[in-house]
Amino acid sequence: MADTKKLFIKTYGCQMNVYDSERMAEALGVEAMGEAGYEQVSSPDKADMILLNTCHIREKAAEKVYSELGRLKGLKAKNPDLKIGVTGCVAQAEGEEIVRRQPAVDLVVGPQSYHRLPAMEAKVRSGDRALDTDFPQEDKFDHLKSRPKAKRGPTAFLTVQEGCDKFCAFCVVPYTRGAEVSRPVDRIIGEARDLVERGVREITLLGQNVNAYHGLDDAGDEASLADLIWKLNAVDGLERIRFTTSHPNDMDDALIEAHGTCEKLMPYLHLPVQAGSDRILKTMNRKHTAEDYIRLIERIRAARPDILISGDFIVGFPEESDQDFADTMALIEEVKYGQAFSFKYSTRPGTPAAEKPQIDPDVASDRLYRLQALLTQQQRDIQDAMVGHEVGVLFEKTGRLEGQLIGKSDHLHAVHVLAPSDMIGEIGRVKIVASEANSLKGELICD
Repeated sequence: MADTKKLFIKTYGCQMNVYDSERMAEALGVEAMGEAGYEQVSSPDKADMILLNTCHIREKAAEKVYSELGRLKGLKAKNPDLKIGVTGCVAQAEGEEIVRRQPAVDLVVGPQSYHRLPAMEAKVRSGDRALDTDFPQEDKFDHLKSRPKAKRGPTAFLTVQEGCDKFCAFCVVPYTRGAEVSRPVDRIIGEARDLVERGVREITLLGQNVNAYHGLDDAGDEASLADLIWKLNAVDGLERIRFTTSHPNDMDDALIEAHGTCEKLMPYLHLPVQAGSDRILKTMNRKHTAEDYIRLIERIRAARPDILISGDFIVGFPEESDQDFADTMALIEEVKYGQAFSFKYSTRPGTPAAEKPQIDPDVASDRLYRLQALLTQQQRDIQDAMVGHEVGVLFEKTGRLEGQLIGKSDHLHAVHVLAPSDMIGEIGRVKIVASEANSLKGELICD
């Protein structure tokens, strides 16, 4: 029997890319392809195939990929049999340009076509190049084999929806991931049960616009994200449910109610607003106002008073004035975020905002500094307020100190606790005794 080939995947960007990388590894794995399959390795130096699963959201994303390919070219010079592939959103956006700029690349595949990887792998092994950046008619999930039954960690991502129809002026997702598509309910439930059988206790439902989920149920009717959550709530062994990322315009009454009544739905919600200025929100094509967003947060907190709100902010959007920035800071002051992601605007070719007059980069940097200082203080205030409270913690791994475990609280705070290693994968009651820079310290409560 020939030695099993080695696969290295480097994943950039969002949680959906993490999920996609897992499925690509499974599609190319020994269990899926037999003796022709691959096993994953932790270093590109050991690999027979390297895949870069790329993200187009961050600044200069494509250039960072080309820089990485330049480094990998040296490995191929030493090992001519090495195959290099680019997958994900940069692959979708750049297509043939990737091969033109970096001839060492053998394979380019967009995020909607990774179920075709085994056939593409066979093609590149025969000496040809393979390029697939279509938006295929078939559902890629229909063509992927069932997930292998190997033991998993206690948490997992599960993609339920892809693509976006919102066309925010700054965003490339509609062009790289396509229109909104939702997976059928029964397939999601089946995959969730498989994950639970493998040791998963918490599932995070993923989608570019996950609360726009509208998959078909067994009767052929459209199910909402709230409907799906309630079905997952009935899965034995699944203890926690989360979802990300959401759009404010798709937070319907049923989903808000689920936050207050569904036992397994965790008290955490990532709900990006991007800006607090109505003028900028209109320019962004967000189709909601700052007041709409604030009133929505009030309704969510009325349903679940202890919920932790997370958000996204873009600073220095084209034509953003001092007053626009002040409006964003005022919204943050009012909402009070437990977590947030914030970025200085950078252009994405092909998006409407890229054609607008850009503001001074130094002004944008100063605004980002002030906004992040406010968000950091809010995050710390909310963490400090947890001291003395009891929380549930799902233990995920060992910590740096002897006898220490690390897990996530109900509110997604990282918590480190002295606890026996056999509690990994279990949910323990923990009293929070200290708040640190980006985590909480707790003590295990023993019955």
